[in-house]
Amino acid sequence: MPQDDIQLRRYEFRKALQEIESLKGNGTELISLYVPPNKQIYDVIQYLREEYSTSSNIKSKSTRKNVLSAIESIMSRLKYFKSPPPTGLVLFVGHVATRGDQTDMYTKIIEPPEPISTFMYKCDSVFHTEILKSQLDAKELFGLIVIDRKEATVGLLNGTNIITIANEQSLVPSKHHQGGQSSRRYERLIEIAAHEFFKKVGNIINDSFMPRIREMKAVFLGGPGATKEFFLERDYLRNEIKEKVATPFDIGYTDETGLRELVEKASETMKDLEIAREKDLINKFLTEVRKAENGLAAYGEDSILKALQDKKVSILLISEGLDRKVFTYTCPVCGKSGYFREKPAQPACPSCGSQLPELVEEDIVEVFYRLADAGSAKVEFISEESEEGQLLKKAFGGMAAILRYSNEASPY
Repeated sequence: MPQDDIQLRRYEFRKALQEIESLKGNGTELISLYVPPNKQIYDVIQYLREEYSTSSNIKSKSTRKNVLSAIESIMSRLKYFKSPPPTGLVLFVGHVATRGDQTDMYTKIIEPPEPISTFMYKCDSVFHTEILKSQLDAKELFGLIVIDRKEATVGLLNGTNIITIANEQSLVPSKHHQGGQSSRRYERLIEIAAHEFFKKVGNIINDSFMPRIREMKAVFLGGPGATKEFFLERDYLRNEIKEKVATPFDIGYTDETGLRELVEKASETMKDLEIAREKDLINKFLTEVRKAENGLAAYGEDSILKALQDKKVSILLISEGLDRKVFTYTCPVCGKSGYFREKPAQPACPSCGSQLPELVEEDIVEVFYRLADAGSAKVEFISEESEEGQLLKKAFGGMAAILRYSNEASPY
């Protein structure tokens, strides 16, 4: 999946969780059901039937009625699944409080971005999103290598998940301490064995990392002594991988424990890499803003919208905190598409004046994302946690664009 699509899915996932967390029930009427990918749907339905029987004894008439209807709704929806999706299935169903004592039935079905491992059923006055929220953390991909002359372990860090790819034990003998010609010959044999071991490990890394090298934020290398620097300086790794290797770390172990130690040592570097990426993007935009002439920057919703429609945008910057709905349309007469910031009483096409059919309420981020995708613009989501993220949201309304060419310049 393209990186832009991953970022959009993460944005949509966050918004869905925010909506779910804002809902409350008048009683313990909201059901959160987590179904892991290895759970049989038939077993889940059997479990729900037992819960249905138990819930029939709830004393409150309204609570009992609402819980039973929620369970019925879940069971009817589960029948459409032969098995859970690869990452599992999460259902949030129940009567949420609206005005006064009024309630509305709410249903949200989510396929998690990462597999869930635990089956969970909870009936409460709120929906339980804790497991899903843990998946919201940035899931950048990092390569992991720990190596010395005796052993090497290669892995990946995906979010908080350390995945071991390979562990290789070397056949390199210990140093020979006897003197004479036999000692020198033995030293050469040791170096040949070490070279073959490093070559084998390098091939494993190249084969494992290259298919995903564009996804990787960085490659972290560690190990005891100077072996790691020697391994990096020689031609065992592809240049594309070398370019992503951060400063090597001194690590005491070269097995799976070493991978965990490497992640701990590199944790601050990971944070710095993400902060640096956002800082570079915002600084690049601000540099263009400051130019008196031919600046490659657009800000303000209308200016960005026009630049996207003209396919002039190179990079679209969007704050993760941007949250606004618009009302989109496509005119059946002239074919023009657009949106209204507020829903008009009698919507008419701004281009030809024709009456418009029913408007579609959408997140403005999704609207601008589609325009960026149509114009082959890269989309970068900026977190709210950094100073740069706060600046984008507060000073520029949560959106900005870096252009391919300025208004004064034209590629034609």
